[in-house]
Amino acid sequence: MTCRELIDFLADYLDDALSSRQRIVFETHLLVCPACRDYLKTYQHSIRLARKSLCEMEGKTPEEAPEDLIRAVLASRSADPGRPAS
Repeated sequence: MTCRELIDFLADYLDDALSSRQRIVFETHLLVCPACRDYLKTYQHSIRLARKSLCEMEGKTPEEAPEDLIRAVLASRSADPGRPAS
């Protein structure tokens, strides 16, 4: 798996939607690639901060991120110079 492929599977990994084989390949790449481990940690931290911010603004805990937020995050992925290289 390349770094770029890892990023393409990131959402499915976090949603526990990968097959057993895909998960093994994904996690094996994480074991050998510190840049992707760092990217995953940053991605997870960003999700936590966004949820916390949303909860503070609305005073409740969201079950799902708003669709427009998801679209904005996905759109920014292609413009993110900090993404690991493949």
